[in-house]
Amino acid sequence: MSLHRLLLVEDDADMAAMLAAYLQRQGFHVARAADRAGALAALAGARVDLILMDVSLGDDNGVAICAEIRAAQDVPIIMVSALSADHQRMAGYEVGADDYIAKPFNPDLLLARIRAVLRRAGRAPSLSHRRRDSLLTFGGWRYDARRDEVTAPGGWQVSLSARETALLRVFLANPLIPLTREEIAAALDDDEAADRASAGRAIDMLVGRLRHKTEAGLIRTERGTGYVLTTEVTREPQ
Repeated sequence: MSLHRLLLVEDDADMAAMLAAYLQRQGFHVARAADRAGALAALAGARVDLILMDVSLGDDNGVAICAEIRAAQDVPIIMVSALSADHQRMAGYEVGADDYIAKPFNPDLLLARIRAVLRRAGRAPSLSHRRRDSLLTFGGWRYDARRDEVTAPGGWQVSLSARETALLRVFLANPLIPLTREEIAAALDDDEAADRASAGRAIDMLVGRLRHKTEAGLIRTERGTGYVLTTEVTREPQ
């Protein structure tokens, strides 16, 4: 299971902080940008599953940025605006926005819209590396998702348990994103532990076993957070 990563493009710092905090409490990773340059840099630097794009961004125009992004990739985009006029809504749809929500809005309504758009998107090209028939490479390693086979850089296969393989898939779906122990447990649908402390210890032990079978530095401990896969993941053509 992958943890969805949102990009919030909003130049109002207070609004951005409020929205980011709310969405993080709902289990999303939230990156923030305040203008066109920041949005494009965020897209170039990490996987993004959905963009929340404010229409009015000071000297920049959210509709124009949406059009620029849509010309290059199909990441879902929800336009957000204090202007509810139909022509504003249509402008967003015409350049490829997936949905539109007017300010002020109920955060629960925004959450429902985000989840609906993510369901409709199913698999955007930026997320295609997660398909179950993928061949994935990461730091010289190779994972065949169809066969559940892991191959080391030297060419030999590494035997992983079902739990270790599931954990590896969580990291491969979230490269370069620090994951807390709670997020990893949720991604694994881990109900083995009766409480948070024991769940954390179980994740630590599982990560330790996976590290022992792979290589030092591939999965790094993030102090105060959890763990992160330290390399990008690419999908090989089949």
